[in-house]
Amino acid sequence: MVFQFLKRGGADQAAPELKASAAGPVLAFQGAGRVAWSPRDTVSLTRTGYTGNPVGFRCVKLLSEAAAALPLVLQGAGRRFEAHPVLALLGNPNPAQGRAELLEALYAQLLLTGNGYLELVTTDAGALAELHVLRSDRMSLIPGPDGWPVAYDYNVGGRKHRFDVSTSLAPICHIKSFHPQDDHYGFSPLQAAAQAVDVHNAASRWSKALLDNAARPSGAIVYRGAEGQGSLSADQYDRLVSEMESHHQGARNAGRPMLLEGGLDWKPMGFSPSDMEFQQTKESAAREIALAFGVPPMLLGIPGDATFANYQEANRALYRLTVLPMATRVVAALAEWLSRFTGEALDLHPDLDQVPALAAERDLQWRRVADATFLTDAEKRALLGLPVLSLAGPDGQEAAE
Repeated sequence: MVFQFLKRGGADQAAPELKASAAGPVLAFQGAGRVAWSPRDTVSLTRTGYTGNPVGFRCVKLLSEAAAALPLVLQGAGRRFEAHPVLALLGNPNPAQGRAELLEALYAQLLLTGNGYLELVTTDAGALAELHVLRSDRMSLIPGPDGWPVAYDYNVGGRKHRFDVSTSLAPICHIKSFHPQDDHYGFSPLQAAAQAVDVHNAASRWSKALLDNAARPSGAIVYRGAEGQGSLSADQYDRLVSEMESHHQGARNAGRPMLLEGGLDWKPMGFSPSDMEFQQTKESAAREIALAFGVPPMLLGIPGDATFANYQEANRALYRLTVLPMATRVVAALAEWLSRFTGEALDLHPDLDQVPALAAERDLQWRRVADATFLTDAEKRALLGLPVLSLAGPDGQEAAE
């Protein structure tokens, strides 16, 4: 029977020793053992919302660069590491990319598709060697009978490579945004902003069409013959169309006067751009795109109240509400994944004391903690996110008490 696999077995069978989620077997019932495709065409969405839209491009560029530039702190076992294989790997992930390029590509993939994929290359001895970001549109997840991923297929130019992730030391780290209707793939801000992107692109095409048409709406040429006839002959029609295309269309012919003869009269048609208010519509669509990505519209140059104080608040809100939550979640998942290969519990997080946008509030926090006389030095360090300080070891690193 179809639902035979849902049975737990008879009473005489021993209970399995392996712990697993009770909802796991039904997560991917319809596609168990098959590729679970993303519900959206990420290639087309990226083309229209990133490479073909300046607001989407700037949002992704702004967030990915800001998150990739955050200084990171690696801690573990009550100590802060100044040198560690994980830090060395992030500093020089592969021959083609540095730390900033790798993290920027990872954050950009996460923003554009809702999914980020990292591949880890190890040496024969199991040491960390290289780290690569894989394109999300080329990756397909393969769920197993229990609903959890067992492999990933990477497709390039008709060729396919399968990564086995059924063991604890999986070579692929899949970081995804929350998706309420998909068990395996994430939901990107670009998908939420898809309608606003279409409106913004349509408004841009409308502006371009107006410029191509002498920066004014089109009209109609009305023919009134000398003897009352209302139609042109075939030769007259072809000649008129040829003259309009060669002498009165395009930006180079803008403002050129039109000479009408033989009973021809020009009647303008359509609404003016101010009547249609398409510029306000375009700005509203731009604000919706920025809202989906969590970027204050002021930072994108969208018209509005932009005093210096408000700009500072907008920049601080960008880091507090968007950049830091995204970066904290991504580097935490990265540290948890890499700690399986190093065999130690690691904590990787942004160093808030080195973020210029947060300097003012960090100074207030340091001063407030320093003035708290009822706190011990160890409690103050814990409040500031610092490890417990003891005697320095021979390598000069801070050691745990």
